[in-house]
This record gives sequence, structure tokens and C-alpha cells, in this order.
Amino acid sequence: MSLFNPHLILHLLLLTVGTGEILRPRFYSETCPEAESIVRREMKKAMFKEARSVASVMRLQFHDCFVNGCDASVLLDDTPNMLGEKLSLSNINSLRSFEVVDYIKEALEKACPATVSCADIVIMASRDAVALTGGPDWEVKLGRKDSLTASQKDSDDIMPSPRANATFLIDLFKRFDLSVRDMVALSGSHSIGQGRCFSIMFRLYNQSGSGKPDPVIEPVYKKKLNKLCPLGGDENVTGDLDATPYVFDNQYFKDLVSGRGFLNSDQTLYTSRETREYVKRFSEDQGEFFRAFAEGMVKLGDLQSGRPGEVRSNCRVVNRRHNDVLPVS
Repeated sequence: MSLFNPHLILHLLLLTVGTGEILRPRFYSETCPEAESIVRREMKKAMFKEARSVASVMRLQFHDCFVNGCDASVLLDDTPNMLGEKLSLSNINSLRSFEVVDYIKEALEKACPATVSCADIVIMASRDAVALTGGPDWEVKLGRKDSLTASQKDSDDIMPSPRANATFLIDLFKRFDLSVRDMVALSGSHSIGQGRCFSIMFRLYNQSGSGKPDPVIEPVYKKKLNKLCPLGGDENVTGDLDATPYVFDNQYFKDLVSGRGFLNSDQTLYTSRETREYVKRFSEDQGEFFRAFAEGMVKLGDLQSGRPGEVRSNCRVVNRRHNDVLPVS
């Protein structure tokens, strides 16, 4: 299991209180009034080209915001002086569709040069990924700056493993002032998308070092997963995270109730007493899930580190060398 550094996370949480950019809805109403419509248009294009891509883009908000706030640090490529977050344990061979953000940024630069930050693109695109696949739509707060650096180590220290249990996840989210309800609702992001066999091999063949499968996996579903992810097979093969991987709905929670959660960190939400009631409620009331998810995404988007930033012209690199950018390991 990936371990996090509690002192680092506490420091980040303190930085989110009363510091950072002042975020507000319609931030670009005067400087780039078409910004949100441009992002949605490009997200529609990406979805038509590859349906899975929008789910991949949505994941970027989670992997960005938890590590030093929502600052697009996850988009930065490595440099000779900086090991970024793309090759961290939770991201390598996992995060994808960075090119979709590139296309969005290119379209925005043509319309409004040097105006819309990559960090805000991630927030808008994540919202659109949900709305375009049948989920809730909500008003996003904007005005973020882009990070001048990134840290593979910070990502490794913070991001949870697919093996994480509910207690671990509750503690992690609590450190960012996100409630148990927020955590369960935001886990519903797995309503769309796919996961790798790599993330479930231990569940299928060696749960908790027992040499046996996770006993809570529903038998018919387990046979399906065994066929998809045989022992000794290609662990980069992907499987659907729920039974409706291209539709954002509450099927994810229904699957957890029936023992058909793909990841251990998913299924543990139903087996744990602390989170089971929320799973049941969301499985029975899609409207309640949608409301809780939108609220959680807004809270997640509020996380900031308070560090200096800029508006990048290219989301993968900082605009120039800054005296305050230090090598990060």
C-alpha cells in the first residue's frame, strides 16, 4: 500500500486556508467569455474520437488537486532538474489523455492568448466529462494559476494505492477537509472509465497475502475477472470499472452492493461499516449521488497550495526559468 506523509499533507491543508488565488464562477467572463464553451466543445470532440478519454481527463483533477493543490502540476513533463508526477507510483502507465488537455489549451490560446490557466482547464474539463456522459452539471469556480514545478515524491507520498481500505481513505480525505460523504461520492468517479489488471491481481490471487482471492468478490464476476486478468498475463489489460463504463450514473454503487467492485478501494466502501450506508443510499438514489458528487468536486477544486504560479502557454512545461523554481526529487 502506498503510504502518505502526514506532516506534508497537514502542511498542504493549512496552506489551503486563506491563501492562494481567489476563485469565483465566470472568472473569464470578460477576458475570455467563450472559455467554458470552448472547453466543452473540445471535450465533445475527444469523446467522439475515443469514448474512454473523458473519464481519463476527469481523473486528472483528482491526481492534480490532492498533490499540492489544483495547479496543473500533474501535467508537467520531467526536466533534467525536476522529476514530475507523471511517473509516480499512482500515475505511471495509468494516467492518460494528456493530449486532450493539449488540444483544449491550443484552442483557448487561439481565442484568448495567455489567459486561461491549465489548472482551470482541468477543472472545467473534469466537470464536462461528467456532464457529457449523463452525470450532473455544476458551476465551477475559476482563477487558478499553474504551478512552476512538480514533485514525484509528493505524489508518491500522498496518492492512495488501489489496495487502500475505507479507513485509510477516510483519513486521507479528512486531512483535506473532505467528509466521509464526500469521499464515497467522489469514489463514484469510477462510474466511468477502466482500470488495469495490475491493480487487481492481488485481489484475484493473493488477497492480504493469503494466497487466495478476495472472498467478497461475487463468484460470477470473479470468473469474468479471472478470464480478463489471468495469473501471468498482461497486467496492462484494462477492465470496466462498473457495468456502464461510458455512462455516468449510480451503477457503480449498485455493483458494490452486489460484490462487483473492480478495485479493492472500491469494494471496501461497502464492506466497511463506516461507509456502507452511503453506498446503499447512493445505489438507491441517483439524484442524491449526483448532488453529493458535484459538491465534492467543488470542494476538491478549492484545494490550493498558495505557491507562486503563472498561466502556462504550454501545459506540459513552465513558460520560462524562474528563480524560485528549485529542483524537486
